Amino acid sequence: MTREVLAELDRRMADYDPGRIAGLFAETVDWDIPGDTATVPWIGKRTTRAEVREFFADLDRYLERDVYEVERTFVDGERAVRTGHLRSRVRSTGRWIETRFAIEMTVTGGLITRYHLHEDSWHIAEATRPA
Repeated sequence: MTREVLAELDRRMADYDPGRIAGLFAETVDWDIPGDTATVPWIGKRTTRAEVREFFADLDRYLERDVYEVERTFVDGERAVRTGHLRSRVRSTGRWIETRFAIEMTVTGGLITRYHLHEDSWHIAEATRPA
């Protein structure tokens, strides 16, 4: 079931409908994108499906998304790790973010209950600071 949920997540990410993406997350979720939340307003912890929807809905306000590519997916029962790379332009500075990522996820009962995205948070914070 984990692979099927991740495949559906990929489809919904390609269509980029925040409500449909968030619909794959449990009502209560362990979500974290670590980093300097004072500098990078879109990262940090979230605990509800509504907050996950808000994340995806607000992301375009901060970033011009260019590339989000999952290269590998490793699944062990309910747990999965995905690796890949992304590239986005920070709207407020015009600077580019290009970084590798790893996402730890847990899928329980057909919904994502844990989502921890690890990326180069220093590089991202630097891209949000005015030159």
